[in-house]
Amino acid sequence: KDIDECATGTHNCRADQVCVNLRGSFSCQCPPGYQKRGDQCVDVDECTLPPYCHHRCVNTPGSYYCQCNAGFQLASNNHTCVDINECDANNPCAQQCYNILGSFICQCNPGFELSSDRINCEDIDECRTSSYICQYQCVNEPGKFSCVCPEGYQVVGGRTCHDINECETTNECREDEICWNYHGGFRCYPRNPCQEPYVLTSENRCVCPVSNAICRELPYSVVYKYMSIRSDRTVPSDIFQIQATTIYPNTINTFRIKSGNENGEFYLRQTSAVSAMLVLVKSLSGPREHIVDLEMLTVNSLNYRTSSVLRLTIIVGPYAF
Repeated sequence: KDIDECATGTHNCRADQVCVNLRGSFSCQCPPGYQKRGDQCVDVDECTLPPYCHHRCVNTPGSYYCQCNAGFQLASNNHTCVDINECDANNPCAQQCYNILGSFICQCNPGFELSSDRINCEDIDECRTSSYICQYQCVNEPGKFSCVCPEGYQVVGGRTCHDINECETTNECREDEICWNYHGGFRCYPRNPCQEPYVLTSENRCVCPVSNAICRELPYSVVYKYMSIRSDRTVPSDIFQIQATTIYPNTINTFRIKSGNENGEFYLRQTSAVSAMLVLVKSLSGPREHIVDLEMLTVNSLNYRTSSVLRLTIIVGPYAF
């Protein structure tokens, strides 16, 4: 019967060796991961032998293990490295995450930009990027911005301010008043602007009756007109044309600014025998109201003189839009 020297302890294997019983004998072998070199067992460097690790191999006494680069993890075979989808595992990005091989990229929603840590997102202050982004005022909001307009205007197209015509919507004018819309607001003017001794003959036209002795020294008619201009309008600029409504033969017409031009903002240029153009020569800032009397003097061959006045109310809006 074979004696198991390994079991009885009658072998002479070294402590770092493994005893293997044989029929009628025994053998001293090295444990797995070691090889005999003379009488000693020395570690086998598996990292120099196949199968090789996908990324990195770490030798250990009697064995080895594989390691993966950052962004990868070991597959179930403990040799192959597979990509880690950081976006699914533990989304590190503040807003948008895109997985790439071995890593990830963060991106931000529109209106935000990546901060210096490349993870978080910071709001872009669009109002600071350009002073022309809004026609009037820009209001920054998280991820976006909005434009606001002053009172009397409404936002059109997201950025432009458009005048609200209060005369077509709501206004406080009375029945005996007419509503006149201007850039940024409205005003109420009397439907009958005539003052003694003038009488109203048609809408906005007042006539001084020749039967009244006082009228001989006054203009025969006064016509009331209204117009609106924006603030800081480019000059020189033609803004209003005055023209004779009735043309008499053998007469000469001359035009002048009778009043309302004390600061020299206007100039009246005669354009024909029966018309003249009011020119704005100094820029006007609003809100402001100018009342300018434009007079047409008519003289005939018999030296008969008469005059008519156009009282022009110019309303300058508060803004250049």
